[in-house]
Amino acid sequence: MKFASFASGSSGNCEFISDGKCNILIDAGISTKRIVDGLCDVGTSPEDVCGILITHEHSDHIQGINVFCGKYKKPIYATYNTLKAIEANDKKHKLDTSLFHVVQSDEAFDIGDMKITPYTISHDAADPVCYRIEADGRSIGMATDLGTYDNYIVEKLSGCNTLFIEANYDVAMLQAGKYPFYLKKRILSDHGHLSNDMSARLILELLGRNVNNIILAHLSKENNYPQLAYETVKYELSKEYGDTSRFNMQTAHRSCPSDVINI
Repeated sequence: MKFASFASGSSGNCEFISDGKCNILIDAGISTKRIVDGLCDVGTSPEDVCGILITHEHSDHIQGINVFCGKYKKPIYATYNTLKAIEANDKKHKLDTSLFHVVQSDEAFDIGDMKITPYTISHDAADPVCYRIEADGRSIGMATDLGTYDNYIVEKLSGCNTLFIEANYDVAMLQAGKYPFYLKKRILSDHGHLSNDMSARLILELLGRNVNNIILAHLSKENNYPQLAYETVKYELSKEYGDTSRFNMQTAHRSCPSDVINI
């Protein structure tokens, strides 16, 4: 399998995964042009997309879906309440609801030869999920837009070869920053986002001989820096593992495609 992030952050999110036969997008929170450009960069086209997995209905995850699916008619997979929220937000009724496919947390389904397992996350949305995706004996676990994690989430992500894990903010930067109090409180809550430190703790619980790629995702523009997130997580991992060079660790770019990763 190969994986690429086209954008990751509060301005828009869209990821790509392929087993060489089937191509899937995770979220469509950027423009159709940027999605098409990203697909071109990884050597494929929108016509070859087999479906779009939606995590939740916030605009930075779905704002490109109307135009993209209006043009290319691709299946949209999400939980029932997420699909209802997307439909309710479609004030001009431009989205073809016949493209909707309901998924349920903890119930795996297939798209082509890829096995997709949605799992519940803690976030302030209708019924948010993230996804574990497996094919050809390899797997990627995605965990973004969650304010906390527990043994359930660790179980869902255990054994994955690639981890795409949120490292949204540095606590000190957020607390000292210009955000209003209510927004700081939301981000810090169990229904907000994972900090750099929390991201490191989650990754430590998931590390094992199977892990070879770690991608830090959904970094805040105002309350984080890519190098700060990277060094924070690397430091915590090095305290436990010493040399971390065996892990290919990087941060996903906020507004442009990141490098293609072989899972």
